[in-house]
Amino acid sequence: MLFSPREVSIALSAGVLIALPGTLLLNAHATARNSEPVALRTLPSEPAHDWYTMPRHAPVIPTPTPAPPPPPPPAAHAAAPPPPPAAPVAVRPAPPPPPRPAVVIGSRQQALINADRAASGLAPLTWSPCLASIAAQNARRMAAQGFISHANGVQLDLGCRLGYRAGENVGYTSGGINDAQLNTLFMNSAEHRANILGPYRFVGTAWAIAANGYAYIAVEFG
Repeated sequence: MLFSPREVSIALSAGVLIALPGTLLLNAHATARNSEPVALRTLPSEPAHDWYTMPRHAPVIPTPTPAPPPPPPPAAHAAAPPPPPAAPVAVRPAPPPPPRPAVVIGSRQQALINADRAASGLAPLTWSPCLASIAAQNARRMAAQGFISHANGVQLDLGCRLGYRAGENVGYTSGGINDAQLNTLFMNSAEHRANILGPYRFVGTAWAIAANGYAYIAVEFG
């Protein structure tokens, strides 16, 4: 409870397939047979025929072979049945957004700051609605993000045109709004005490309560 900052290597290997031509050698072996003497004999000759007396035969015309019938067309395949409808998917509604932090502008913080200044002989700080609006923005932001931090509060404070100086104190408590506890913490910190007792003339404060009950405060000086 206080206040406030692959390398992936991919190796690719390429495989190379080398085909070597093969040579097929065929050896032809010739076997020589020993020739044997052949006995020749003569046959009695037949009388020669006069070609005029030779019977003449009509030329034989080959009967063409009929071509085979064409194959029947392939049977049409039945269309595949449509896929069954997909089962309905239950859609869960999105969870509701978290509640917006409640903002409390004012409280006793200004009175405690002026009491600290009076104890040091300094003039009180006047309330500024412009600074209070900026404090509310920053308190709400911290409550939403869940931690304290300085964003652009000081720059926005200067936008209120209250002077050329601006400052900001931020903090939180886990037990809800507690101005006295935060004021004590601020005064015990040198940097936050310097803002409370600084050369300012105006102040604006705001609390924002987160959903878990933590309370965040922003105090803007100008």
